[in-house]
Amino acid sequence: MKKRNLRLFTFFLICLLSANIYAQQQVKGVISDTSEILLPGVSVILKGTTIGVTSDFDGNYSITVPNNNSILVFSYLGMSTQEVTVGSKTNINVTLEESSEALDGIVVTALGISREKKSLGYSVAEVSGDDMTTVTQENALNALNGRVAGVQINSTGGAGSTVSVILRGASSLTTDNQPLYVVDGVPLSSGLTNIGSIGGGVEVDYGGGISDINPDDIANVSVLKGPSAAALYGARGGNGVILITTKSGKKNKGLGISFSSSNVYEIPYKFIEKSTLFANGSRSNPNTTQIDETSSGWVGPELDKGLSAIQWPYSDQEIATGVGVAKPLTSRGANNAKNFFENSFTSTNTVSIENSTDRMNYRMSYTNMQHEGFIPNSDLYRHNFGINSSFDVNDKLKLNSSIKYTISGADNRPSTTDRGANPLQALYDINSHIDILDMKDYWLVEGVSQNAPYNLGDDPSEFEFNNPYFLANEINNGFKRKRLMGNIQADYQFTDKLSLMTRFAYNDTHEVRETKISSGFNDEPNGAYGLSNINGVETNVDFLLTYQDKLNENFDYSLSAGGNRRNLNNNSSSAQTKNGGSGLVVPNLFTLSNIASDNISYGSSTSKKRVNSLYALGNISFKNTVFVDASVRNDWSSTLPENNNSFLYPSVSSSILLDKIFDMGNDVSLFKLRVGWAQAGNDTSAYNLYSVLGNSGDWGAASQLSVSAALKNDEIKPEINTSTEYGVDLSLFRNKVTMDFTYYESDNKNQIFQKSLPISSGATSKLFNAGNLNSKGFEASLGSVLVKNDDLRWNMNLTFTTNKTIITELAPGTDYVSFWSEARNGAYTWVGEEIGQLVDRAFVRVEDENSPYYGWPLLDDEGWDSDDRTLSDAEGNRVAPVTGNYNPDFKMGLQTSITYKNWNLSMNFDWRKGGQFVSQTYRYSESDVQTSRWLDKVHDLSNVNDIPAYIKENSDIFLSPNGEFYPLVGGPTAEYGGFPYDGLNDGVFLPGVMGYYDDNGNFVATQENLGGEGTQYHSYGDNYPWSYSKAATFDADYLKLRQISIGYTFPREVSEKMGMNNLSLSLFSRNIILWTKAGINIDPESAFQSSGSGMAQGVERYNIQPWSIPVGFKLNASF
Repeated sequence: MKKRNLRLFTFFLICLLSANIYAQQQVKGVISDTSEILLPGVSVILKGTTIGVTSDFDGNYSITVPNNNSILVFSYLGMSTQEVTVGSKTNINVTLEESSEALDGIVVTALGISREKKSLGYSVAEVSGDDMTTVTQENALNALNGRVAGVQINSTGGAGSTVSVILRGASSLTTDNQPLYVVDGVPLSSGLTNIGSIGGGVEVDYGGGISDINPDDIANVSVLKGPSAAALYGARGGNGVILITTKSGKKNKGLGISFSSSNVYEIPYKFIEKSTLFANGSRSNPNTTQIDETSSGWVGPELDKGLSAIQWPYSDQEIATGVGVAKPLTSRGANNAKNFFENSFTSTNTVSIENSTDRMNYRMSYTNMQHEGFIPNSDLYRHNFGINSSFDVNDKLKLNSSIKYTISGADNRPSTTDRGANPLQALYDINSHIDILDMKDYWLVEGVSQNAPYNLGDDPSEFEFNNPYFLANEINNGFKRKRLMGNIQADYQFTDKLSLMTRFAYNDTHEVRETKISSGFNDEPNGAYGLSNINGVETNVDFLLTYQDKLNENFDYSLSAGGNRRNLNNNSSSAQTKNGGSGLVVPNLFTLSNIASDNISYGSSTSKKRVNSLYALGNISFKNTVFVDASVRNDWSSTLPENNNSFLYPSVSSSILLDKIFDMGNDVSLFKLRVGWAQAGNDTSAYNLYSVLGNSGDWGAASQLSVSAALKNDEIKPEINTSTEYGVDLSLFRNKVTMDFTYYESDNKNQIFQKSLPISSGATSKLFNAGNLNSKGFEASLGSVLVKNDDLRWNMNLTFTTNKTIITELAPGTDYVSFWSEARNGAYTWVGEEIGQLVDRAFVRVEDENSPYYGWPLLDDEGWDSDDRTLSDAEGNRVAPVTGNYNPDFKMGLQTSITYKNWNLSMNFDWRKGGQFVSQTYRYSESDVQTSRWLDKVHDLSNVNDIPAYIKENSDIFLSPNGEFYPLVGGPTAEYGGFPYDGLNDGVFLPGVMGYYDDNGNFVATQENLGGEGTQYHSYGDNYPWSYSKAATFDADYLKLRQISIGYTFPREVSEKMGMNNLSLSLFSRNIILWTKAGINIDPESAFQSSGSGMAQGVERYNIQPWSIPVGFKLNASF
C-alpha cells in the first residue's frame, strides 16, 4: 500500500512541477484563407517530429521551435499544405489556399503518432469532438452511431447502461469483441462484463469503463478498425482500437474560460403492446364472480363486455366483512403501463479554464452530470475533473501531462433481464383490468409486505407477483466508482533527426456496489443485502525512439523502435445473503453484521497479468507519392505458457497517389490506392493455464475446496487475426467531394474456448484452441460540400457497411458453437455457416413416406406437441432449422449540416437493413396470453359440421405448421361460443396424429387428433404448447433520426458587449424519428444482453424501455 501511495504521490508531483518549467524560443502567427477568413483547427507540426499545435478560433497559433533551421508544416482539410522555414522570424502569418492537390489532413494513428492521411495504407476514421457533442450524450460512444463505416453499436438502453462496439464484425468466438480504448495514451478496457449480481441474485448493469469519459472533454476520436491500423497494440488490438484525444489549451491564446450547459427532458410516449382482452383467470370458469388475481393465466372473463366481478383492489368494507362487491370489468387501456413511468431529466454542466502562452499551455475542466430516469427512483450522476498541460523545458525537452479523475454512481440502478426484481417485467405482468396507479401505494404493511393483487379471503401477504413500485423503490442497487487515469509524457529532441518519447500511464479504478432489498420481496421475503468492492490498477510504461531523414531529394524515411510494459492488478471481494436463504435477521437493517453466520456468502478474487512488448516501425516515401509502412511487435504474456508466451505481430501497408503520377486535371484533388496486411491477436485471461483449488461453498462451518470441472490448458496459444485490406481514396472538384472505399478480409485462427468432454473424463470441458473464423466486408464513406459561399455552407456525409463472418474450422468432436441458448432456441453456428444465425427446435412430423399421415405433426399420447431438440446429426451436420440471423445485410449513416450566416442545422440518420432478433419478452408474454398475437393461432371451428374432414381439406393450415406455432382448434366453453363439450374437454386441441416408431423404424399410428372421438383437449389459453422462437422472431430493420440540432451563434460584436468572446444556443432532440419494421415498440438495437458472454446479440429479454421524445437545450459561452 505504501508503494502504491508513493507511486501516486510521485506521479502527481511530476505533473505539478512540470507546470513551472517553460521554454526559451517561440514562433507565433495568424492563419487565414485567401478570402482572409481566419482558420481555426489548422495543424502546425514541427517537421520531423510529433510536436505540434492547432490554431485557435481566431486562427492564432504559437509553437516552440528548437532552432532557426526548423521547418513548420501547416495543413488543413481541403487546403494545400505549406512548409515554412523559421529562420530568424518570430512571427509567421500564413495564407492557405484551396488545394487541387492531395488531401493532406493530419490524423492520429497507433501510439498517438500523427501522420498525414495521404501516406496511410489503411483506413482511419476520425470524428471531431464538436460532432460528438452537438447533441448531448451521457455516453460518448452513442455519438459514433452512423458516423463511422464498419462500426456496429448496441446498447441495453437507458443512461449509464453498457454500450457494445464491434469493429468489422466478430474476431473471437468467446470474448466480447470489444475494441481497446486509448484516452490520451492511457489504455482503457471497456468490456461487457460489468454486470453485478449480489444480494438476492439481482442482475444490474453498472455500465462499462468508457462511460466514465466526459464527452465534453473530447477533442478528437480516431477509429483504427483493422489490424493494419492497430497492429502496434499487439494482443490488445485484435478487435480494433478507438483513440480518444482530449482537449488541451493549445487553441486558446491567453487565459480563457468556457462554459457549457445542457438540459434534456424526455417524455415517454410509447410502450410495448399489451393485450387488453381478458382479466386474470382460466376460461374453464367463464361466469366467475371473483377474478383469480393470483392466476398466471390471462384468459379469464372478457373485458369491456359489460361483465362484472369481485376484483382487487378491495374497499375497507370488503376487507372487513370478507364479502366482495362485483365491479365492472374494464380494460385500463393502452396507456396503463405508460402511467408508471416518470419524465426523465438530464442536466450536464461543464466549465473549463484554458491558457496558452509562449512557454506553456493547459486546460482544466469540471463537468457535472445528473440524471433522473424513467423508472421511479432511478438515477445516475457523474463528476469529471480534468487537467491537460504541455510545457517546454528548453529547445529539446517537452513535457505533456493529462490527469482525469471521475466519480460516478447512483443511488439505484434498476435491475435487468427477467429476474423477479426487474420492475419493467413486473409492470408488463400486471393484468389489464388493474389500474397501475392503484399500486403506487406499494406497502400493505410498511417494511413487511407488499400491496399487490390477491384474492379476497386469502392472506394478502401471500401474493403471487411483485408490485413494480415496490421493486423500483425497495430494491436499491447503488454504486460509486472512482477512476483516476492519466499520463506524463516527455519528448526529447536530440537532433533535428533523432527524438525520444517516454510515457508513463496510470489507470486506477475503485468501485463499491451495494444492493438493499427490503422485506416483502417475493423471492427474498426477509430481505437481502450484498456489498462488493472491485479494484483495478493498470500501469503502462512506453518509450519510442524515432529517427527521420532523407536518403536524397526523392526519398524520405522514418525509423522507430520502442517498447511497453503493462502491469494489470485486479481484485474484488463480496459478502451477501445467500440466494433463497433466511434473509436478514432484523428486517431492513442493511449491514453485514445483520446476516446470520450460516446465511452469509463470501467471495473474493485476485488477478495479475504482465505483458512485455518490443516494437519497431518504419516508413519510406518516394517523391511524396509512394508510401510504404512496416511494423512489428512482439509480446511476452504472463497468461500463456512459458514455452509459448512469445508471439509476433507484423504489418505492412502501402499507398500510392495516382494523381501525382498522372495528369488528372484540376477536378481530381486526390486519387489514392492503398493496401495493408497485418497480424494482431488476443491472448487469454489470467489463470487459464493450470487447474487450482477453489472455494466451492460451505459444509456446515467448514469451507469446501474443489477443482473446477472446466479444465485449464497449459498449451494454449494466442488467437491470431490475419487481415488484408484494399482501399481507394478520392477527392474531387477541389475537395468538394471525398470518397473512401475499403474491402477487407481477415482470418482469425486459434480460437480459444471451452470444449465439452465426455462424462468418462471426470470433467465437463477443457480450454482449447479449437476454431477458425473468416470475415469479409466492405465499407464506404462519401463526403460532399454541396454549397459553399460567404453566407451558406451545406455539408453531407454518407457511410455504408456490410460484413459477414463464417466459421471455417472447428476442432474434431466440436459440431457447433453456441453463443447463447434459451428455452430450446439460441444462436448456434456450424462450420461453413455465418455467425449470428438463430436456430430453433424442429417440428416433429411423420417421416414414413408410406404412411397416410406422412408430413402430419407427430403428437404424444396426451395430444401434446413433440419437439425435436436435436441440433446435429451423427456426422455433426446441423438438423435444427435456422429461423434468422441477427446481423444486418448492411448499415448506412447520413449526416448533414447546413450553416446559414449565424444559424446551423445538423442531422444524423442511421438505417439498418436486414437481420432478425428474438424477443423473449414477447415469447414469455405469449405463454401468459399477455399479447393479442396469441389469438393468431386459435381457430374457432364451432360452426363446422365435420371438423376432422374440414381439417384434412385444409391441411396446409392445420397439418403443415408454419414453423412458428401449432395451430390450436377450439375455443372457450360453450357459454362463450366454444365447442359444446362437457367438463374438462372444453378447450382446444392440436391437430395431428398421436403415434410412435417401432423398433424397426416403422411408424405406428395410435389416434388421429382432429376433433373426433379420442381427441385430447387442453384448457383454452392456460397450457397450450410453448411456441417456437420463430413466433417471437422479428425483423431488425430500422430507420432513425438519431439526432437533430438547430443552433444560433451570436455575432461577435453582440457577445463582446456581454463580456464574452463567443455565445451560442441550440435546441436538439434524439431519436425523434424511430421506425422499425417489426412494429412492436421494441428497439432492435436493444436486442443485446450485457451479461459478459461474448456474443449475446440478437436476443432481447425484458429490455423494454419506453420510447421517448427528448428535448434538449444547450448553451455554450467562452470568455
